[in-house]
Amino acid sequence: MRSLPLPLALTARLLPVAVLASAGWALTSGPLTAAPTAAEPKTPQKTKTATAPSTSAATKTYASSPAPCTAVATKSITSLVPGAKTAGQEIASTDKTVRRTCSWNALKGYDYRWLDVSYEIKESDKEAQSSFKGRTTDKGDGASVSGLGDEAYSASKLTTEDKQETRETVLTVRASNGIVVITYNGSDFETKKAPKADVIFDGALKAATEAVATLERSAQ
Repeated sequence: MRSLPLPLALTARLLPVAVLASAGWALTSGPLTAAPTAAEPKTPQKTKTATAPSTSAATKTYASSPAPCTAVATKSITSLVPGAKTAGQEIASTDKTVRRTCSWNALKGYDYRWLDVSYEIKESDKEAQSSFKGRTTDKGDGASVSGLGDEAYSASKLTTEDKQETRETVLTVRASNGIVVITYNGSDFETKKAPKADVIFDGALKAATEAVATLERSAQ
């Protein structure tokens, strides 16, 4: 069996790291007005309005990212990325409590598959909502996915380079203050065609379902 080189676009991948932090403050106030009596002067007395910021931080459902290389079951890795080392390869991160990513890729025969599982932990649900919105707004090739986390969105694309097709699905999920991103793609180097759209989407959905379940268990 002849071995074929991988397309240049599939030999390297690096997901961006973007970590934001914010703190919320709430103002409380309550004016108190003294009622005048006959002995009091006609000019009403005024009391100062008390205001004090609350220093209580928002409760975080997830304090840190789970280990991404064990987020998906071994049998699922074998099915989704045939020929890959099931241990995966974790990508270096500046802060593992905030962001962690694991990758699997392999060429078996003429079929190539790549899978990324990425976790990002935000300081609050509100920050995670903002991050999710920024990732999924105005994606013409995508659609919402129901029944996964608090909200989920899938975007797929088909690309061609040197007459070789590659199909990819990126599935983004928000669960409370956690963001899960699954990237799954594939190519057939014999036919030069990409796998069918439902094959890649279903693979990404399977990985996302298991990765979100792993995140949820980490809070218990």
